[in-house]
Amino acid sequence: MITIIAAAGENNELGKDNDLVWHLPDDFKRFKQLTTNHHIIMGRKTFESFPKPLPNRTHVVITRNSEYKKEGAIITNSMKSALEIARDDSEIFIIGGGEIYTLGLSFATKIELTRVHANFEVDTYFPAIPQEDWTLTNEVFHEKDERHQHAFTYQTFIRK
Repeated sequence: MITIIAAAGENNELGKDNDLVWHLPDDFKRFKQLTTNHHIIMGRKTFESFPKPLPNRTHVVITRNSEYKKEGAIITNSMKSALEIARDDSEIFIIGGGEIYTLGLSFATKIELTRVHANFEVDTYFPAIPQEDWTLTNEVFHEKDERHQHAFTYQTFIRK
């Protein structure tokens, strides 16, 4: 299974200046729970936004820079080769950023989207999900509370 996992605002906002524009601890917890012990595919900027590689995950980084090398990451130059590297994993996660989500959309079989119920000023967007290709199979709403500045909904989409 190839799963895109993302959090996006009401207008598909992802982030600004290579960072998230919200803080949702329960969503971070869910991301960790779903991706632990799996391959996570990302672009170079997403990888570099982490203070260090995420524990208990295999980082596959896509970059156009053939000279790029980083400890803790397997470097490649295409989505096809990234998926080939991770082929023996039962569930591969594509974790961003915007360009990588767009590249991954045609390969994905599942989307785990956290829809953040607010609008944000950003410079990066999640691609539109073509409704003719995907079925929404699950939704779980989370209220705004003392730990979460915004309400949000976990949405699971499966390719038709």
